[in-house]
Amino acid sequence: MDTKKITTDICIIGAGPVGLFSVFEAGLLKMRCHLIDALPQIGGQLSEIYPRKPIYDIPGYPSIDAQDLVDKLMEQIEPFAPTFTLGERVEGLEEQADGSYHVISNENTVIHAAVVVIAGGLGSFEPRKPEIPRLIDFEGKGVNYMVKNPEHYRDKRVVIAGGGDSALDWTVFLSNIAAEVTLVHRSDSFRGAPDSAEKVFGLAEKGKVRLLLHSNLSSVHGNGTLSHVGIMDKAKEETLLETDALIPLFGLSPKLGPIADWGLTIDKSAISVNTVDYSTSIERIYAIGDINTYPGKLKLILCGFHEAALMVQSAFKYVYPAEKLSFKYTTVNGVNAF
Repeated sequence: MDTKKITTDICIIGAGPVGLFSVFEAGLLKMRCHLIDALPQIGGQLSEIYPRKPIYDIPGYPSIDAQDLVDKLMEQIEPFAPTFTLGERVEGLEEQADGSYHVISNENTVIHAAVVVIAGGLGSFEPRKPEIPRLIDFEGKGVNYMVKNPEHYRDKRVVIAGGGDSALDWTVFLSNIAAEVTLVHRSDSFRGAPDSAEKVFGLAEKGKVRLLLHSNLSSVHGNGTLSHVGIMDKAKEETLLETDALIPLFGLSPKLGPIADWGLTIDKSAISVNTVDYSTSIERIYAIGDINTYPGKLKLILCGFHEAALMVQSAFKYVYPAEKLSFKYTTVNGVNAF
């Protein structure tokens, strides 16, 4: 296999929103970035899992669709001309004599960088699937674990299962698109944002969604494609619901993959960092976004943006060891200055 070699200042593992924003912050300090992601497109989980899901906690945007946020971030970093390796998984990391690193992909791409930033969200991931007989038989035939295109569900009967933010948000969103939306949850309280739960309860009161609490998915039925879903209530009685689609949203099972073997300090499948600059236990390697952990950690995109801003300030000393960092405000250092 031929080796493709790339040289940059900062190699960012993960091309999701936090990785993209890092390019902007690094660009203000005249540092070049190359991003590598196992997914075939830019945007990370936002583009892969819920591109049309509205996001409510981005400053300045009361609501913005996930893909629109990715597009805005790409527009913001365009002046800094980042480069990308997509559809390749990071497999190896080799420290060089001068302290820099070679980041090596499964396709034998070698990225030489002074600094490595892990911004891989949850790492490699797969959806958590309910243990239901024959569920696999209907995957892609009525059963899907993410919503890529909401229009696919227009005027259809949809059953959503779960109690987190994704289940709540998609219940609200699809209530205006689908012919019928049923939300199944094993409890009467939700793990997601209280405001989203309140909206769902309000829609249930108005008859716009059907809410089945203290219930679980129990079976799936159909002849080639999904036609019915079995729902088991707390009395252990099963009801069959006619449906066109089942969307189990029980979260993702995170896996660090080869990163777990790099000698980093790992705490419950997340990378421990120093909150001064989000550095890891290994010099020149940083971790930002959902993949890191520290006391008080919040898994919010805006928190990842903050982490990116502090991280590049620290990374500067490795890229320009002979220079003194002088950074004021973006209104002073602005994009046009570069």
